[in-house]
Amino acid sequence: MTRSAQTAEPIDPRLEDVLRYAIAIGATLLLLVPAARGSSETFGWLPLWLLVMPLSAWCVVHRFRLRAATATADRRSHTARRHRSGPQARRRARPLPRPALPKAA
Repeated sequence: MTRSAQTAEPIDPRLEDVLRYAIAIGATLLLLVPAARGSSETFGWLPLWLLVMPLSAWCVVHRFRLRAATATADRRSHTARRHRSGPQARRRARPLPRPALPKAA
């Protein structure tokens, strides 16, 4: 567990339950009701409001803890990479186009 996850305040269980129910209901509606996969003139794209917004709120409540876990894995893989010690490669100069020869008649 990371230091930021240890010092973070606990999440309100009521908010956690509401968001989980909203995600479950939204996913169920998207799977079972074809009209929920479309767009509404009043609300716009319905999957955004039924599934994406509750998921993003749930991620914000958890303060992106998943991202912190992947960041440590990225740092490990970055240090394991081998870097070139030589100079950076340069582009070759393009050859100039040859002038067109006049055609003999």
